[in-house]
Amino acid sequence: MISKELINYIENGCLDEKLCDIYQDKNKLDYQRKRYIKAINSYNETFRKENDTEDIYIFSAPGRTEVGGNHTDHQHGQVLAASINDDAIAIASKSSSNLVNIKSEGYDMISVDIKDLDKKEAEEGTTLALIKGVISSCKERGYSIGGFDAYVTSDVLGGSGLSSSAAFETLIGCIISGLYNDMKIDAVTNAKIGQYAENYYFGKPCGLMDQMACSVGSLCHIDFGKSDPDGSYPAIEKIELDMDEVGYSLCITDTKGSHADLTPDYAAVPAEMKSVAEYFGKEVLIEVPQSEIISHISELREKLGDRAVLRALHFYSENKRVENEVAALKEGDIAAFLENVKASGNSSFKFLQNVYTNHDVQHQNVSIALCISEMVLGKDGGVSRVHGGGFAGTIQAFVKNDKVNEYKAALDDVFGEGACAVLKIRKYGGIQVM
Repeated sequence: MISKELINYIENGCLDEKLCDIYQDKNKLDYQRKRYIKAINSYNETFRKENDTEDIYIFSAPGRTEVGGNHTDHQHGQVLAASINDDAIAIASKSSSNLVNIKSEGYDMISVDIKDLDKKEAEEGTTLALIKGVISSCKERGYSIGGFDAYVTSDVLGGSGLSSSAAFETLIGCIISGLYNDMKIDAVTNAKIGQYAENYYFGKPCGLMDQMACSVGSLCHIDFGKSDPDGSYPAIEKIELDMDEVGYSLCITDTKGSHADLTPDYAAVPAEMKSVAEYFGKEVLIEVPQSEIISHISELREKLGDRAVLRALHFYSENKRVENEVAALKEGDIAAFLENVKASGNSSFKFLQNVYTNHDVQHQNVSIALCISEMVLGKDGGVSRVHGGGFAGTIQAFVKNDKVNEYKAALDDVFGEGACAVLKIRKYGGIQVM
């Protein structure tokens, strides 16, 4: 549709059913209508296409929440992750030029010449690097690429542990898939494209979990050490969980901690785990039996240090917890599921040690959030854990519905109005909306 037709289509409620299906929350329908229309108008203003007769398209990619498997993906372990109903959307159209022009709300325009996709060291850590990385990986995998104009707006809070960067990478991959490949770039491939962009172009040594959760959608059990029956890695299984039915809500609290200078902390986690694997001549911990760690613990402590050993031992117990969580959900045992979520948080705090940075012990936003959570939730009101990479950012809580208002008020009082978000699990990953 051209932009005027699309705006009328949304204003007349023709998109309502799809919006409710995507965002799983009728209370936010009016917000989403206005958000989409505003994005279309901003696209028109940015690219001066108010009277354009070219078709425009809408794409969406969700943020994600890690439910189980804290820092297991990079060791080819297992994770349980879910897409959420906060997302990034793009209004996009093809361009006849070789330029990709992307304007994100609140930021300057970024332009990329698709004839010049070489990695440049000076661009590491920038959005430009992510865009170039996605386009380059699509091209290297044999997909068609071309110029396009896109206006992007996102309600996935940056630096919140909800994977705004992975949502953005997924979104760019979806645009290329939709505009030039008839949406034939599958979700798993799109996730791998995003990871490549973040690892090689952006310079962040992340695993694949964030991109998988954003791209695939729903609540997914991902086993990075196994393949599907068709031989593709990793193995993915969607798990059913109706939060309303089990009487709990998913709450994510942004503790407003600074992520400045934390890259070495994040990088040290996979590096130390891999150092333990390398001691046994392996690349990742999934290739080393836990019994080998225990039987060689004295040598490992002396050679690699205690923290590396503790982080390795966390990996094995966390991997098992994911299996337990999946089994509990399949059996409808929400109590057992929550018990493992709580145990995951305890292990991350004590053994993985990613709740705060030891370079700045005076600032422990996540620790404070977890402490307040335990005080408010008590023994039977729910459970909480560190969320995502850790060190700063967010916590996750599964809160009994009758406790949600009290819980949200308590966390908002400490970290500011709106810090605690009550979210839904979204069943779609990266998609073309229109």
